[in-house]
Amino acid sequence: MIFAVIMAGGSGTRMGGELPKQFLPLCGKPVVIYTLEKFLKCGKIDEYYIGINPGWKELMEELIAEHVPDSAKKIHIVCGGGDRNATLYNVIKAIEADFGVSKEHYIITHDAVRPFVTQQMIEENIELVKISGAVDTVVPAKDTIIESEDGATVSAIPDRKRMYQSQTPQSFNLSLLKETYLSLSEDEKAVLTDACRICVMRNIPVTLAKGSDMNIKITTPGDLIIAQAIAEEA
Repeated sequence: MIFAVIMAGGSGTRMGGELPKQFLPLCGKPVVIYTLEKFLKCGKIDEYYIGINPGWKELMEELIAEHVPDSAKKIHIVCGGGDRNATLYNVIKAIEADFGVSKEHYIITHDAVRPFVTQQMIEENIELVKISGAVDTVVPAKDTIIESEDGATVSAIPDRKRMYQSQTPQSFNLSLLKETYLSLSEDEKAVLTDACRICVMRNIPVTLAKGSDMNIKITTPGDLIIAQAIAEEA
């Protein structure tokens, strides 16, 4: 089975408002709903899971009932853990509780605050993850990347031709990701930045899928202004 997993557990502290950024309005609907609808349009996905902070679970239920009531039976809300990967692990456990353990389960994970994901990105992730077991959506780095060990001076300048910026979706064979995550020590889990790093830390190849400069992540008030302009032109 194919499961879409929308990661909506962020607190939105950099946005500076009362509501987390995933609940802010974008062209008349909350960002998380705008994003969820992109996945609901994909006919290759069987079920949908949303990982969320427990304090916002009731609001999420209300938004689903208001905006996508016809799909409500296929949308499952899971309360998150202490960080992004702990939340993802909670979702994995919920999927296995609902649909059993299987080597043929795949998850397409995506940031709730990347509302401009395309059908092409989603479908390419589904196609590639069935082959390789792990996929990251990326765009080539346009700017020169600077590495600094002390935060004050340049330590290294990697070759830009080899640099990419990671986006989402990030997709995985569910069993592969679960087993790899559980193999990590607590110290290794503490330095994780995203789910793909779980695989990289165990030398599991991660296939690259093509992202887009339009697939922006809404993090700051400025990002929301840009997103509004993109949505109005769509």
